[in-house]
Amino acid sequence: MSELELTPYSLFPRDRDRELNELARDLVKAGYMRGNFLLSAGRRSSYYFDKYLFVTRPAILRRLGRFLAELVPQGTDRVAAPELGAVLLGGAVCMELGLPLVIVKRESTHYGAGRPVKGELHAGERVTVVEDVVITGTQALRVARVVADAGAVVDGVVVVVDREEGGEQRMIEAGIRYTPLFRRRDLAIE
Repeated sequence: MSELELTPYSLFPRDRDRELNELARDLVKAGYMRGNFLLSAGRRSSYYFDKYLFVTRPAILRRLGRFLAELVPQGTDRVAAPELGAVLLGGAVCMELGLPLVIVKRESTHYGAGRPVKGELHAGERVTVVEDVVITGTQALRVARVVADAGAVVDGVVVVVDREEGGEQRMIEAGIRYTPLFRRRDLAIE
């Protein structure tokens, strides 16, 4: 989108870089914490991004949906998001693009249909995975595998924050297009 195009949220030309910088500051302010944390990857860290503190804020979620939607490859038929953390993000992206969402469950259940995918997913569809914070990429790769096992084609993975702890390399090794909105180095954190 050029600077002269109008956004649906404003009557003024959009200054993408300024908006992106403001979003980065708001993400850090809302969800960045210092301390001693055990990450989902099993290692300790002196900082943590609590995705629930930023995805539950409508003003942040709306902007994340818009910026992440810009990263979704053209020709994508459907968006996939892992439960529970990235479902709101996936929904925000889908609303921006007018695409359907599938939710990939952490594990199959014995109740209901028992499938790992909730929503419609058809063989041959092109799917982009939306993820919140990536450490090693394990969850995003798991979602990509579930989507591929269902016969769909994984177009790529788009994420809000890449902590730069190996996730991108793992995506490259798996042959998956990987596009973070922000890398750790892009955010004003220590």
